[in-house]
Amino acid sequence: MIKDPKVAKQISEVMLDIFARVDASLAEVKKTCSPEEIAAYRKATSHVVGPIVMDVLEPLYQAHPALKPHNWGDK
Repeated sequence: MIKDPKVAKQISEVMLDIFARVDASLAEVKKTCSPEEIAAYRKATSHVVGPIVMDVLEPLYQAHPALKPHNWGDK
């Protein structure tokens, strides 16, 4: 994937920020929405974060293990 360590670090930071923002948006939805709305939103956002994790971050961390967050397996 990305060979340059500096670029890989930048990509990791951007993707983790997107992941965190989507997760925060879900927390907001949980505060005010119905269970049905929460389920629909969770399903929709999984189409965003799933590819970020599986198609971008996992391959990036395989190529650059030092970038992998210490709690990455907990996600």
